Amino acid sequence: MLKKVVCLVLPGTAPFEFGVVCEVFGIDRSSAGGPAFDFHVATAVPGQVPTSLGFPMIIPNDLSIAADADLIAVPAHLIGTEAVDERYLTVIRDAAARGAWVLSVCSGAFALAQAGVLDGRRATTHWMHADKLARRYPKIAVDPDVLFVQDGHIVTSAGTAAGIDAALHIVRVEHGAAAANVVARRMVVPPQRDGGQSQYIVSPIPERRADSFAEVTEWMLSHLGEELTVDQLARKALMSSRTFARRFRADLGTTPAAWLNRQRILRAQQLLEQSDSGLEEISRLAGFGTAAVMRHHFLKVLQTTPTAYRRAFSYRADGEGRVAS
Repeated sequence: MLKKVVCLVLPGTAPFEFGVVCEVFGIDRSSAGGPAFDFHVATAVPGQVPTSLGFPMIIPNDLSIAADADLIAVPAHLIGTEAVDERYLTVIRDAAARGAWVLSVCSGAFALAQAGVLDGRRATTHWMHADKLARRYPKIAVDPDVLFVQDGHIVTSAGTAAGIDAALHIVRVEHGAAAANVVARRMVVPPQRDGGQSQYIVSPIPERRADSFAEVTEWMLSHLGEELTVDQLARKALMSSRTFARRFRADLGTTPAAWLNRQRILRAQQLLEQSDSGLEEISRLAGFGTAAVMRHHFLKVLQTTPTAYRRAFSYRADGEGRVAS
């Protein structure tokens, strides 16, 4: 049973995601029938640690306290080109090796990836960072469309509130649904959102490693309403179909078909939010052809229908931000 939890505080840790870990695991709820964990926060060099918002947190414990933890949690932190301190990576690797739980919230997945514990596994992160994670770490099967992923004893979650879902999932697995419900009620959040539920926002155009596909991807975006084949795109890029598909995946971190599908969903989302066009017209403009095909892709990727999405996210063009009826 899960008892000792240690939250790692890296330089640039995001306060909200750090707070999520503290809220779920750091409060004794035994008087209400919930769990009580032996909870600690730790950092490589005890003392002031800067957060992503600029103000510091005072962290009293060094990483030695994590040696026997049942769960290591890594909240979101600023990600750049600099490598994560090897001392944090060692803690993560050691936890995974002994079969302890390892949890990341949002961009915390990058620390897990650098530690190598996600190699050969499914994982997720915030949709804004998913393409970057996939490009940097090609051994990871990155799923950008879910709230969280459990692969063995490693759980990665999407942004912000998805960290609550992932943390409650671990509580549920280790202590049962009743314990997780106690925590959820205190936090005034749903007791269970399935990890496979969509993040709901499809990521925008992924960053490119180089400009080798800039011209062809811009052309693809301007012709979303047309039927585009790999052979056609390869000719546009002056490559063989096989070379084009291989280099496209290496450069953008996904296949041409998957890239096109994401952009078409994003275009449909924008039209549903911002226009009064009918579903058939939106389907045509986005490149799905028919409303039935668009509905299929919305259900598969977003776990909702275009009609329900429009009802939830469309707004009037009157500047008041009211939801359209």
